[in-house]
Amino acid sequence: MIRKMEHVSIMVRDMDQSIRFYSEIFGFNVRLRGSKSDREMAFLYFESQPDMEIELIQEKTAAAEYSEMGIVNHLAFTVENIDETIQFLKEKEIIFTSDVVKPTLEGGRMILFHGPSRELLQLVEKVK
Repeated sequence: MIRKMEHVSIMVRDMDQSIRFYSEIFGFNVRLRGSKSDREMAFLYFESQPDMEIELIQEKTAAAEYSEMGIVNHLAFTVENIDETIQFLKEKEIIFTSDVVKPTLEGGRMILFHGPSRELLQLVEKVK
């Protein structure tokens, strides 16, 4: 079902400043940067480990505030077939945050659910 860890998502206040920090201090490269109506996102990776990324998210609305304790937004996992994985997890009594699988920036598909401590988890099916 789950192939690998996909990415860890971090909420940021200033996208440009955060990209500079992770690039200049730690050596990350930007693979993708894009926006939706309510948020801007960027995916960064290490040259030596391109299949594990960090996702930076900046909310565009002032109403979205994040505490220092909740700065990590979610943990994502890559799956081969999101529909099969959803069915498998539903049989394990996992409840998803939505009944709708949503598109990713790259045209893949994703869905969110919570772990046992209410941690936010995401399944990602990449574009084939």
